Amino acid sequence: MEAKTKFEMEFPIQVSPSLLYQYISTPSGLSEWYAENVNSRGELFTFIWNGSEEKAKLLGKKSGERIKFKWVVDEKTDYFFEMRIQVDEITKDVSLMITDYSTEDELEENKMLWDNMVSDLKHILGST
Repeated sequence: MEAKTKFEMEFPIQVSPSLLYQYISTPSGLSEWYAENVNSRGELFTFIWNGSEEKAKLLGKKSGERIKFKWVVDEKTDYFFEMRIQVDEITKDVSLMITDYSTEDELEENKMLWDNMVSDLKHILGST
């Protein structure tokens, strides 16, 4: 298996942190922008795109703040993906922070994928 590199991205979003958290932490919220359909059974989430599905284990979450997953295919690795809400203490600006891993040859493609998905999320939230 090719080694993956950790990358982080920041997306300013003009929306309340509590509303944003609903979209990053619930199957119904994630189904609106991240995947075509998302199901969960306890800590196991199933993400469905174009008829194919990927399973991820919920590693942890902090209400109103962050959610962290590990793809089942990466179970024996340290790889994960996390969505974290960051609020600037002074300006109260809200950002969605993404942490993910990618192989070097797919890094730009994966960043573009996150860009597109978060753009969809912003559109749904009315924060364009």
